[in-house]
Amino acid sequence: MKSTIGFCVMTVAAAGLLLAPAANAQTQTPSTPPTAKPDRKAPADISEKKLDATAKAVKNVSTIKDSYEQKLIKAPADQKAKLADEASDAMAKAVTDQGLSVEEYTSIIEVAQNDPVVRNKLLQRLK
Repeated sequence: MKSTIGFCVMTVAAAGLLLAPAANAQTQTPSTPPTAKPDRKAPADISEKKLDATAKAVKNVSTIKDSYEQKLIKAPADQKAKLADEASDAMAKAVTDQGLSVEEYTSIIEVAQNDPVVRNKLLQRLK
């Protein structure tokens, strides 16, 4: 169950990064500055090296997510939980292989969703 939750969090985080520019353009107003979460990295704290690693991890997580989505669609009901756990483990490995912890990856994705400068830097690396 824990792995399934991790699978969902990482999938949503990566997908959110790609969808965030359109969503933020519609919902953010100039008079309402975004509020920073105290436990999250400030944009200035994210090194170029970490952004490079995050971009590579996003690409790998996305590939794994797509692959396992197809497997989950075709799998019998009794195999879905096992496949979801495998997917979660594979996505976590894709992140840690880039030298990031899952928490650090998620934190950087959240910053990118809320900070257009960081988001644009990350999106440039994803091209």
